[in-house]
Amino acid sequence: MSGSVLCAVDVSLPAVDTVVLQKAAKLAAMEGATLDVITVIPDFGMSVVGSFFDKTHTDQAMEEAKAALNTLCTDVLGREANAKVRHLVAVGTAYEEILKTSVAAGSELIVIGAHKPDFKDYLLGPNAARVARHATVSVHIVRS
Repeated sequence: MSGSVLCAVDVSLPAVDTVVLQKAAKLAAMEGATLDVITVIPDFGMSVVGSFFDKTHTDQAMEEAKAALNTLCTDVLGREANAKVRHLVAVGTAYEEILKTSVAAGSELIVIGAHKPDFKDYLLGPNAARVARHATVSVHIVRS
């Protein structure tokens, strides 16, 4: 693998996504691939909810998410490894943005956690299930 591994994390759940990030870094290192780490923040601008936020809300949320993503990667991977990671923040629906980014980045593997499964261990979380179903590349799902 000479491309990249795209790791999707939720910066609001750093304790849960630590194991996802560790697995993605290990897989990228084994294959000699670069590691891209993405987090997605919701887009409130196009809905009725969006009218309650000022115009700078999304920009501020993106800056905060980028800082949180950098902190998470530094804490989990270390400063030296984090310097080689490409940090990506997208706005929209999580699974759609993960899929779009994987295509744009030329990712050869997507690593995502299975969060909040229904019926305990029988179903994947909705984002992991959608990514796995619609991705054009392999998807590694990490259970926490």
